Amino acid sequence: MSSESRVVSTVHGPVRGDCRPDGSVCFLGIPYARAPIGDLRFAAPVPPEAWTTVRDATAYGPTAKRRIGAASTTIPEPTVPGDGILNLNVFTPDTAPDRPLPVLVWIHGGGFVEGSPASPWYDGAAFNRDGVIVVSVGYRLGVEGFLHLDDAPANRGVLDWIAALEWVRDNIALFGGDPAKVSVAGQSAGGGAALALLTAPAARGLFRAVISASGALMRPDGPDVARTAARLFTARTGVPATAAALRDLDAGTLLDLQERFLAPGPDREGLPLLLTLGPFADGEVIPRPVFTALTEDDAGADIPLLLGCTTQEFNTVPTLPGTPPPGPLLRNLGLSPERAESAARVYAESATEGYFGQILTDYLFRAPTAEVADARARRGRPTWLYEFDWKSPATGLASHCVDVPFAFDALGAEGVEAALGDAPPQDLADTVHRAWANFVRSLAPGEEWPDYANDERTAMVWSGASRPMSDPLASVRALWSV
Repeated sequence: MSSESRVVSTVHGPVRGDCRPDGSVCFLGIPYARAPIGDLRFAAPVPPEAWTTVRDATAYGPTAKRRIGAASTTIPEPTVPGDGILNLNVFTPDTAPDRPLPVLVWIHGGGFVEGSPASPWYDGAAFNRDGVIVVSVGYRLGVEGFLHLDDAPANRGVLDWIAALEWVRDNIALFGGDPAKVSVAGQSAGGGAALALLTAPAARGLFRAVISASGALMRPDGPDVARTAARLFTARTGVPATAAALRDLDAGTLLDLQERFLAPGPDREGLPLLLTLGPFADGEVIPRPVFTALTEDDAGADIPLLLGCTTQEFNTVPTLPGTPPPGPLLRNLGLSPERAESAARVYAESATEGYFGQILTDYLFRAPTAEVADARARRGRPTWLYEFDWKSPATGLASHCVDVPFAFDALGAEGVEAALGDAPPQDLADTVHRAWANFVRSLAPGEEWPDYANDERTAMVWSGASRPMSDPLASVRALWSV
């Protein structure tokens, strides 16, 4: 703990945070729900028990990520032991500002099975500098958060996000924030989480805007898929997919079962190519499949949405021996035989690192991003689209995660040099971060970036020379539109 600290009395009890040299204050590891252990392990989140003595909030709380190095990504993802994983972190410029401040609630990525809210890439210092409070959220992952269990609530991870947003509604004014000016944002699975929350009735009124960066969700995501996944879990592990059977297993044993369940194999027919665990349409928490709700229904119609992806998200994924040829692979992903063959020729001719990575990039990220943006534009819903096209010298690609340090203006953070090279452009970080901060503050990223709902499908392309461009996702739309 630093020599200077600040105490805030939340509705559950007082917490002490660290004052930083710039005048901002960070409060780490504040519980928004009780530890999900025992009877609560697979239950809906329960508000924390109240406390009266000042609780130290100067170190990150326990994380749902349990194993160091497991399925690691570009982003540093610390593992913190402990049971109380349903906690959050608040980075605030001032606990008593002249007027309440807008709030960015950040949901981390990691494919819904990994990730950590304690990453140095998610530090809120730059947003604090620009008058925005940041709240980063931990939630249940993998089997504990998302496997369908007949004797437990569905979408427990989604219920965790909603509980965290309710905590923000009830407490953020005490940290200097405005509960009426909350934006939800995330990257990868976190971006998918933000999209899913647009469709969740229980989340209505808890936020006013959404940023989805490289938003990824399991597709298809209907209840039949969730039940198929539960049957596969039991078939592969020999353990019933029930809370009663799983509740008392230690974390290591459950992770072993999860790895066995998620391994590749010929018995996965009927399940998504990737992201077998994640939010699914259970008919209540998420009433309809997320992309259906966003493209065909009125979900999130009145919520401003800023969304986009990087140009080569998963292009580093190699085309391994045994991978189906592009034509059959594309048919398996839902394209008609005629369109699959046409698209296969394009991928075979243009993919420099192999067609599999580029197909994953388009299938998981670019095509659904274009689909959501187009559907909202047709209905005149407030939407801003971007493509992040700056290529890291470390990989030669605008790949998955490289945009995050630019959005957080955190180019000096741990792990950034390995991912972005030794001289990532600060002017690009200034541009991207300013757009995000503007959006959180005023529901628009800036005058130079027009709404996507125009005849030109104008979107922002972030690169060495960032500029608005007409329809940068035209090529992927041509390949994937039905």
